[in-house]
Amino acid sequence: MTKADAENSFIVVTQVGNQTFGIVVDGVFHTEEIVVKPMSSKLRHIPMFSGNTILGDGSVIMIIDPNGIVSAVGSGVVSAQEKAADAEAKRGDFDKLISMLVFRAGGNEPKAVPLSLVTRLEEIEVSKIEYSNGRHLTQYRGTLMPLVPVNAGVSIRAAGAQPMLVFSDSGRSMGLVVDEIIDIVEDRLDIQVSSDRIGILGSAVIKGQATEIIDVGHFLPLAFEDWFKRKEMSEESLTRRLLFVDDSPFFRNMLTPVLKAAGYQVTAVGEPKQALELARSGVGFHVIVSDIEMPEMNGFELAEALRADPRTASLPIIALSSLTNPAAIERGRQAGFHDYVAKFDRHGLIAALKETSLEYGVAA
Repeated sequence: MTKADAENSFIVVTQVGNQTFGIVVDGVFHTEEIVVKPMSSKLRHIPMFSGNTILGDGSVIMIIDPNGIVSAVGSGVVSAQEKAADAEAKRGDFDKLISMLVFRAGGNEPKAVPLSLVTRLEEIEVSKIEYSNGRHLTQYRGTLMPLVPVNAGVSIRAAGAQPMLVFSDSGRSMGLVVDEIIDIVEDRLDIQVSSDRIGILGSAVIKGQATEIIDVGHFLPLAFEDWFKRKEMSEESLTRRLLFVDDSPFFRNMLTPVLKAAGYQVTAVGEPKQALELARSGVGFHVIVSDIEMPEMNGFELAEALRADPRTASLPIIALSSLTNPAAIERGRQAGFHDYVAKFDRHGLIAALKETSLEYGVAA
């Protein structure tokens, strides 16, 4: 690499276990919500890729596997002790590390939101921010994007660039106006103190500091009142009953509105054993969406228990997991999952539900 190339390159900082390393890339375009599909059997011998996906324009891209890169570079990059610790974490660490975007808005106390929910980080020139119909807007990628402040203490700057978090879904975007973007960190998300304040789920310790976790679901309808309504919702979808299993109240609160917006009658529970009882009770669920990493009984064991019972053997089950490597996907297939979707991949989850609906019909 020449000096000029080095100056024009970017480094993607990645962590595998306790090992942090950088991947040198030519450019960074944007974030994209995708459905990761398993690699073709003819390409599975290539360890650097974990799967592929098809973008909206029809192009196929490969998904890089950081673990595969470490293996390709050499076994010396990660010690045997670190590998064992990483494997143990995948098996039994239920307080999963989550990438969080930390920012300030309306005060010095930090706030955070799961990074995977954020489409882009933007700094919009104040001169490009307009005021119409009683609200601030900006022209963003050919459409008008409403700007919503996190709280009353945040106001549009008088000059310069205004930082904001962009959330996009189904061709619409909103900008969440903040004062300052601080950092992207990876930590356990454990909301220890709940909140009665609108727009705040509660407080958690993020990188050693008390941090407010914002409720993204509160702000989206402030931009578009019908954000959670789907025009293509059919009478058929409104009659479908879905059982959602996740031990984390945060993820249940985050995804339940998304599932309801897709037209499902959602029953959300925090324990696989409770889910088993409900599924066997004759309620008549049409599909189950289950987290994988749960204590006492994980998602694989839940799927195997459902498959072993004649009353629930044919019930479609979709896995929702932060682990989307080929080994985990194959383990899910063996356990009896009909589809395997990455956590926070809302489009992928809705697509999997639609596919399941077409394949199995509305009969319980």
